[in-house]
Amino acid sequence: MKKRPRLLLTFLVAIVMILSACGTKNNANNANKDLLKEVKDRGTLRVGVMGTYQPYNFLNEKKEMDGFDVDIAKEVAKRLGVEVEFVAQEFSGMIAGLQTNKFDVVISQMTITDERKKQMDFTKPYITNHVKVIVQEDNNIIKSVEDFKGKNIGVGLGTNDETYLRTELMPKVGDFTIKTYDDVITSLKDLDTGRIDATINNMYAIKPIVEKNGFKIKAVGEPVKSDQAGIAVRKGNEPFLKELDRILAEMKADGTYKNIYMKWFNEEPAE
Repeated sequence: MKKRPRLLLTFLVAIVMILSACGTKNNANNANKDLLKEVKDRGTLRVGVMGTYQPYNFLNEKKEMDGFDVDIAKEVAKRLGVEVEFVAQEFSGMIAGLQTNKFDVVISQMTITDERKKQMDFTKPYITNHVKVIVQEDNNIIKSVEDFKGKNIGVGLGTNDETYLRTELMPKVGDFTIKTYDDVITSLKDLDTGRIDATINNMYAIKPIVEKNGFKIKAVGEPVKSDQAGIAVRKGNEPFLKELDRILAEMKADGTYKNIYMKWFNEEPAE
């Protein structure tokens, strides 16, 4: 009779372990479910974009999402046979938004890096951007990143450019102050008014903003580096990733990609 409580306890522990194992298995299945099928069944591709990065992705005069990335996303969705839904997200929260299923993909100039590959998967690159030093028009002191020591340098928060400044450039050229921004236009305003001494960005990104606002700024020196952006997808969705790569290759082969590129940059893609 004294053994019954112990037997009952053993039985209950066994039941808990079985239920726990089943729950773990179900969670694993949910994490690795077929995203390609889910998107097609839903009929919508949810795309994470900044929405403040002209000419890549921005709200136009009709308050509609527009730009190079947007046209790429629309064409991808079309070839998947679904509609597209754009979800605006500050770049600093883009990775977390993808990982928490806020959207299915990121098509927002997400530069492919080894560090980011640990957190998400990427398609093959769909664009290459050349990053340059940007200063005020009358600044003849800063001619390259070598002149950043002791200066105030602006950069996008959570971007590959921020990582470059902190981990690669600063140890090389000496200390400088880094001021981070959630959008490009604010950094350029601060540069124009002298709140920062320089920033780094690519000319495609800043040209429309400079022309619209009349900023007195210029690019100097040779490109600091060249970045390649890809479509970012949550890890564990290989069939979906392969389909996106197939679609991008098809777009380049039939001339659609070239047309979109020339529409926004007035020149043929280098790839």
